[in-house]
Amino acid sequence: MIRPISISLSPNTESDDVFAALRLYVQPWRWRRGEHIEKFEEEFKEYMGVPHAISFNSGRSAFLALLKSLDLHKDDEVLIQAFTCNAVSNPVLWAGLTPVYVDCQEDYNMSAGDLERKITPRSRVVVVQHTFGLPADMDKIMEVCQRHNLVLLEDCAHALGATYKGKKVGTFGKAAFFSFSRDKVISSVYGGMATTNDEVLAGKLREFQREAGYPSYLWIKQQVLHPWLMNLLILPTYRVFGRYLLVAAQWIHMLSKAVHKKEKRGQKPRYFPKALPNVLAILASRQFKKLERFNSHRRHIAALYEKALPGLGENGFSPSPASFSVVRSERESVYLRFVLRHPRAHEIIRKAWRANILLGDWYTTVVAPHDTEIDKMGYEWGSCPKAEELSRITLNLPTHIRISEKEVNTIIVFLKNQDPKLSLGVDN
Repeated sequence: MIRPISISLSPNTESDDVFAALRLYVQPWRWRRGEHIEKFEEEFKEYMGVPHAISFNSGRSAFLALLKSLDLHKDDEVLIQAFTCNAVSNPVLWAGLTPVYVDCQEDYNMSAGDLERKITPRSRVVVVQHTFGLPADMDKIMEVCQRHNLVLLEDCAHALGATYKGKKVGTFGKAAFFSFSRDKVISSVYGGMATTNDEVLAGKLREFQREAGYPSYLWIKQQVLHPWLMNLLILPTYRVFGRYLLVAAQWIHMLSKAVHKKEKRGQKPRYFPKALPNVLAILASRQFKKLERFNSHRRHIAALYEKALPGLGENGFSPSPASFSVVRSERESVYLRFVLRHPRAHEIIRKAWRANILLGDWYTTVVAPHDTEIDKMGYEWGSCPKAEELSRITLNLPTHIRISEKEVNTIIVFLKNQDPKLSLGVDN
C-alpha cells in the first residue's frame, strides 16, 4: 500500500475538487477579488439561519476579528477550554487579551463546573468549543454565562452541521466562528467564517474584513496548488517518496503548513488576519454543497467503528445507558474524527504511521500541536487535570468521505492486533 490511509492531508478533496483547483491555478485573475466571496457568505448564512456571515482566510482570523470587534480592554480574560489547538489560544494573545483555560469533561468539551470556578472580575468572554463535532452541553454553559454577564462565542471549527436539541451549533451565542482548513468538516485548504445575529457586531466585523485586505498572491498560490499537488503526486507516492516531497514543498514555500512555526511561540504570521480570497471561496462553496453527504458518511463510518468495537460509547467515552440515550437524543455529532482512548495511545499512533495508517493525534498535549511552547500560550500545568489526562490517552480514527468500509476494516484489524481488549473510553 503506497497511498496511506490518512486522517488529514486534504481528506475531503474529491476528484472534482482537484480538477477545479487545477483549472483555477491557471486563472490568477480570479484569485483575489470576485463575486464568489459574497455568494458563499450568502449560502452560509442561509444554511445557518443567521442574518450575517463574514468570511476570512482562516478560522483564527475570524476569531481574532470577533475579539477585536467586541468592546474589550487590554488583559481582559477570555475563557477557553484546554485540550485545544494554538489556533484558539493565539488570537486571544494577538488581541492583547489573557487566555484562561477551563478543564474539559469526559466528552472532551468544556466543563461548566470548572468554568464557574475560573471566572474572575476580569472575565469577559467564554469560547465554547464543540470538540470533534460533538456539541457541548450548551444549557449549562449558557446558564453560567448569563449569570455572570459573559459574552458567549462558539468555536465551530469541528462542528459544522452538528445540532444541540435540534438547533445548529453556532446559533446559541453572540457570535460563532468556523474553519474550512484542510482537515475540517469542509475544506478549502484555508478559510473561515464569523456569524452573528448582532447588527452592530456584524458592521464592525465587515469593517475589520475590509481593513484586513486579501492575502498575497504567493500565499493564495500555495493554497490553490495544494489540492492537486497533494492528490496527484504526493499521496499516490507517499510511502516511497511522497512524504519527503511534502516536506520539501513546504520547506521551499511551494505549499504552506497548517500551523506556522511562529504560532507555536504565540507570534502572528503576516498572513493573519486576512479576508477570504475569491478562489478559496469557490473551493469552499463547492465543498459546502457536499456538506450533508459528507456528514452522513461520517456518521455511517462512526457506526461501523462502534459495531466492530462492541461496548463503545458516544464519540470516545462510555457513559451509563441512561446518559448515553440523553446524549444521543440531545446532541447530534458530525464525527469529524472518531475518538479512541488507550493507555498506550501515542505508541499506537506511531506504530500505525509505520504501517502507513496515519491515525490522528488530536490532541497529544493540552494545547496542540505537540511542539507548541505551552508557556507562551499562558497555560499553567496542573490547572486542567482532565484535559492533561485525555491528552495522554487519546487517538482518533478517520471518518472523512474518502474512507471506505474496506479501510475501516483495515484500521480495526490493526487496532485489535495492538490490543484485543481495545475499547473506547475505557482504560484497560
